[in-house]
Amino acid sequence: MTQPQPNPQAQSMALSQSFRSEGHGELGRVGVAVCHGFTGSPVSMRGWSEYLAEAGFAVNMPLLAGHGSSWQQLSKTPWQNWYRDFEAAYLELSARCDTVFVAGMSMGGALALRVAALHPVAGVALVNPGLTFSDKRAKYSGLLKYVLKSVPAIGDDIKAPGISEGAYTRTPVAAVHQLARLFADTTTLLPQVSAPTLIFRSTEDHVVPESSIDVIKAGLGSTDVQVVPLENSYHVATMDNDAPTIFSQSADFFRRHHDAI
Repeated sequence: MTQPQPNPQAQSMALSQSFRSEGHGELGRVGVAVCHGFTGSPVSMRGWSEYLAEAGFAVNMPLLAGHGSSWQQLSKTPWQNWYRDFEAAYLELSARCDTVFVAGMSMGGALALRVAALHPVAGVALVNPGLTFSDKRAKYSGLLKYVLKSVPAIGDDIKAPGISEGAYTRTPVAAVHQLARLFADTTTLLPQVSAPTLIFRSTEDHVVPESSIDVIKAGLGSTDVQVVPLENSYHVATMDNDAPTIFSQSADFFRRHHDAI
């Protein structure tokens, strides 16, 4: 009998959907809310989420509003809807877990920091978190969005060959304006983040500038901040050569701090 061949499109769609794990064993009541980045989807965070789930953690990784569909849809989505979706994932975990952490990459890092500022999280794990822009045009996005609908994609900044995060092929300028508003709002809340914070930072990142890390370190209310350099990955480090380092060290971080609150 001929075996059915795998459908790459169907597999890609499955990976781009939200992910949820109940947790098991001694870590079953320790939750981790995981957030993907701007113009991307859960594809970029799937490996990390599954690693944590296999270790026993309860995990909730949502697909943010305006993502996983089309860049045109993202252009109509306010940043508050991105935050709403990630906060809901955190709250779902907090209702069934004793302790909850937040984790995010790029824009997901900003959303994780905002949740940490407004809720009693046990800790924060970030991968190349964004709060500033490399492209100086971003500051004018509120005006540019009326004359320029989209710009080239920012996805797939990955050093390892042959890997794609499946991000949008265009970046909507209106959404960049929303992203700038999210960054500004979150920056003002950084002093309220008191939880231990672990930051994984690629030494070569073509999307998020070093100034973002500087803003976070200068603004955080937490006195427990660790930055782990990633020497062999670009921006989407959760799918790159240093992914095993992120997975294992973040899991150790969660284990150490799960009884902190």
